[in-house]
Amino acid sequence: MSTWHDRRILDLLGIELPILQAPMAGASGAAMAIAVGNAGGLGALPCAMLTEAQVRAEIATFRSACLGPLNLNFFCHQPPQPAPEHDARWKQALKPYYDEVGADFEAPTPVSNRAPFDDQACSLIEELRPEVVSFHFGLPEATLLHRVKASGAKVLSSATTVEEAVWLEQQGCDAIIAMGYEAGGHRGMFLSRDISSQIGTFALVPQIADAVKVPVIAAGGIADHRGLLAALALGASAVQIGTAYLFCPEAKVSPAHRRALDTASASDTALTNLFTGRPARGINNRIMRELGPMSPLAPSFPLAGGALIPLRAITDPQGKSDFSNLWAGQALRLGRPMGAEVLTRDIAGKALRTLFR
Repeated sequence: MSTWHDRRILDLLGIELPILQAPMAGASGAAMAIAVGNAGGLGALPCAMLTEAQVRAEIATFRSACLGPLNLNFFCHQPPQPAPEHDARWKQALKPYYDEVGADFEAPTPVSNRAPFDDQACSLIEELRPEVVSFHFGLPEATLLHRVKASGAKVLSSATTVEEAVWLEQQGCDAIIAMGYEAGGHRGMFLSRDISSQIGTFALVPQIADAVKVPVIAAGGIADHRGLLAALALGASAVQIGTAYLFCPEAKVSPAHRRALDTASASDTALTNLFTGRPARGINNRIMRELGPMSPLAPSFPLAGGALIPLRAITDPQGKSDFSNLWAGQALRLGRPMGAEVLTRDIAGKALRTLFR
C-alpha cells in the first residue's frame, strides 16, 4: 500500500498511521489503547481521574499486549479557590431535583475531583517513560515540563485558538492538537474562558498550520476517512479521533450513555459547564435542557459535579441519564459499531485508497 505524504507525526511519535485516539477520561482505558496501537495508531490512557496504582496497572496491561508507543494524558488546570457561597447557590438550584429523587440535601456535598499534573505524576513519567505525554488546559509549570521532556517523551497539548497554539509552540510543544468547536468532551481552552472565541475544526486547522512550525493534529468532527483526508488537505499531519471510538466495544460507557449515542441526532449536542464547571460538549439531557447548558451558578472546575453525585447515585442505577454527562462530539452520527483496531485500519485504509486511486 502507498505511504503517507506527510510523515512528520508518524516519525515524531513512531506510529504507522496518522491517527491518534483521544484520551477520553472515564470512557477509555488500556483495551482501547491496545486496539488502536495494534492497528498502527497512537493509543492513549487518560490519567487525570486515575490513582498512581491504576496508572501503573493500565500501563502494564498495555505493554503486555502492544509494542507500539503510548500516550499518557493529564489535566493542567489550576485547583479552584474555596467559594462556599457560590457552591451553596449551585446546590440550592439543584434542590428540586434532590426533593424529587429523594436525595439527602442536608448531607455534606461530595467532592468531585480531577487532579492536575504535579510532582508525583511527573516522577511517574520519569520512571515509566511513556513515549508521548499530552496535556489538556495548557501545560504544567516550566520545571515540570522540562522534566517531562528530559524523560524523552514527546509533548502534545490542545489548542482551541491560534493564540493558544502559538503559546504552546513557544513553550516547547512537539506537536499541537488543533481542537475544533465540534469536538466532544472538555474544551482544551486555557487562554480565554469566552466560548464565543471557539473556532470550528476546518477553520482552525489551516490557521494554526500557518502560525506554527511544529506538526498539527486536527481534532473535532472527524470520524471517518473523509475527515482524515480533509484535515490532511488543510495542513494537519494527523487527526485525533474521540467520539467515533465511543461506539467500539472497548469503550467504557454506561448503558444510558450507549443509548444516547445510538439515538441522539447530529444536532443534539451542546457545550455545557453543568457537570464539571468547564465547557464540555455532550448530548443534551434533562438537566441541560431545564437549567440551560451553560450556567453562571456552576462552581469552578472540577467542583460542579460534586452536588450532582447524590442525584446520579440514585438515578444512574435506574438506567437514567438525567444528571450524567454524555460526552460526544458533533460527528456522533458517523459512529459505527466495530472494534477499535478494525475502525482505525478502516479509516486509514480508505483514506489511502482515495489518495492514490
